[in-house]
Amino acid sequence: MEQHAALPPLRGRIQPAAPLAPVTWFRVGGPAEWLVRPADVDDLLLLLRDLPESVPLTVIGAASNLIVRDGGVAGVVLRLAGKAFGAIERDGDGIVAGAAALDATVAEHAAAAGLGGLEFLCGIPGTIGGAVAMNAGAYGTEVKDVLDWAEVATPQGLLRLTADEFHFAYRKAALPTRGVVVRARFRGVPGDAEAIAARMAAIRKAREGTQPVRARTGGSTFKNPAGHKAWQLVDQAGCRGMVRGGAQVSELHTNFLLNTGGATAADIEGLGEEVRARVKAASGVDLDWEIRRIGRSLSGSPIQPSAPDGAPAIGEQA
Repeated sequence: MEQHAALPPLRGRIQPAAPLAPVTWFRVGGPAEWLVRPADVDDLLLLLRDLPESVPLTVIGAASNLIVRDGGVAGVVLRLAGKAFGAIERDGDGIVAGAAALDATVAEHAAAAGLGGLEFLCGIPGTIGGAVAMNAGAYGTEVKDVLDWAEVATPQGLLRLTADEFHFAYRKAALPTRGVVVRARFRGVPGDAEAIAARMAAIRKAREGTQPVRARTGGSTFKNPAGHKAWQLVDQAGCRGMVRGGAQVSELHTNFLLNTGGATAADIEGLGEEVRARVKAASGVDLDWEIRRIGRSLSGSPIQPSAPDGAPAIGEQA
């Protein structure tokens, strides 16, 4: 296989010009210059140690809260996958999970082990690595509330950091430069397995009733500003159902953007910027993106919102 001269010899998979749209929940975006899936932690450490600083490095997980721009992503896109990064095991009163393990699967393992406190993870569509890196949260609990430690691969080696060392904030964690979460331990609270499973079932039911979970979406689009709920600000600005190209603001939950079938990444990001502009005009509040946006636009120029004049268009999807 052809390999870029800047990439060290890895045992894992290296794929040039790799399509990224099929792995994202939005199903949009251009290719990765190089998509790298290390064989194991040692392979990852080799990559981080020997990859020149001049080569961009982007880490993705389940790509559930991500927009890949239409021009693709330069350099290396790193994705952890497989048994080497996805193992889940009970550890006393806690659960140790690899970065590639799905949040919902970790919640299920905890419930089966009779460990409560991790039910909220079943409402977060992503992986453990991403959950730690962004201090993911739902239903009143965040990763910072239950994390004991996480192992982070860095160019200098493997570190084990406590929750305090991540300096968690709202949807934010402080990782070392080019640090990649590979494993984490979450503490649970011993309890009745059936009661824990029932709480998880209630979370799933609430989520399915209030969020477009079966659509091509990217989860919560904007962070909740202090003292506000993002969806209410979007709704009050008249953006429910607004469309731009093939993208739409969900009519079920206005903090979700949808790909109705033919959207480009520019449609989705541009719609988000238009929503931000309308919310700012209506309320004076700046909405910050919660969805991560990576890569280059086809034009090379930043996405610009349309002028917030006139009523939003309403799409067909309910």
